Amino acid sequence: MSTLTSTSNSAAAGAEAPRRPQLLSGMNWLIWRQHRAAFWTILAATALSVAWIVFQRGQLMDFLTGYGWPTRNLDEAGPKLEPYRKAFVLVSGGLGFVPVLLGVFLGAPLLAGDLENGTAKLVAAQSATRARWLATKLGLTALVVVVSMVALSAAFGWWWNPVREENTVLEWSSGSVFDITGPVPVALTLFTVVGGVAIGVVLRRTLMAMVVTFGFAVAVQLVWGYFRLSLGDVITVTTNKGVTAENAFPDLPHAALQIDESYLTSSGDLLGWSTCANGATDQARELCLKKEGVVGWSVDYLPISQMNGMQWFGASILFALTAAVVAFLFFWGRKRLV
Repeated sequence: MSTLTSTSNSAAAGAEAPRRPQLLSGMNWLIWRQHRAAFWTILAATALSVAWIVFQRGQLMDFLTGYGWPTRNLDEAGPKLEPYRKAFVLVSGGLGFVPVLLGVFLGAPLLAGDLENGTAKLVAAQSATRARWLATKLGLTALVVVVSMVALSAAFGWWWNPVREENTVLEWSSGSVFDITGPVPVALTLFTVVGGVAIGVVLRRTLMAMVVTFGFAVAVQLVWGYFRLSLGDVITVTTNKGVTAENAFPDLPHAALQIDESYLTSSGDLLGWSTCANGATDQARELCLKKEGVVGWSVDYLPISQMNGMQWFGASILFALTAAVVAFLFFWGRKRLV
């Protein structure tokens, strides 16, 4: 009787005892534990990088305050601004390599390792479906990547924002800024990592997948850099004040990126800016321009105001490509994932 009573009391106490909430359990815990070294390394490196960027931002603001910015133009800073410009170039160069790094060392081995050592067969023999296993793998990996890249993008954008319109520091259209701020680094990294996962699934060999993923990641960077400026709407401005007068060239908005410049003729045709450049004297050049009917300039440019729109447009394309690769992984995984 006493035994039954004590057992009942223990059961009641156990039922009444509150359960501790678990952030990770089941499949989530298994996947996190399997890749915890890589995940924690990425998060720790992100925290250190953000801390360094915060420190650099403080140094920059101290310099700008002491210099008298924004009252004084930074064009006059000269060599004084060089250490801060070098810091931007160094950090942006490192962040620009992150998509390649994560694609090779996180994406490529994510499933290739399981397929190579037989872990995938063990998982397939359990009650959990292959689709759930794949979704958990991709979901946790994507979560870590997104959290890290959003933090790095926000920190770098916050650092660069005070001098965003100063081309002497960094041009907004260059990969050193465009690919490091806003949604672009998140989209680029996700696409590269998921692409690495797909390569690993197809090749089923970790080392080979890492080598091929490196080539894939580099190709993505090159193609993205080639088409980056095509994301914007080029604006054309023309003048009819001639081309040799002091104020003949059109005034472009501050920090605008000049794409091209041409001579404009009276008939509306465009001539290359090198036309009549071989004139022996200024008078000969004037006669040549008059003969060609040149009346002014035609200049194509992209304003900095288009930067955000261009970034989101480009990121949406990368997100769509990433979704397509994920769909391929689930399609492939139904029959050939083990």
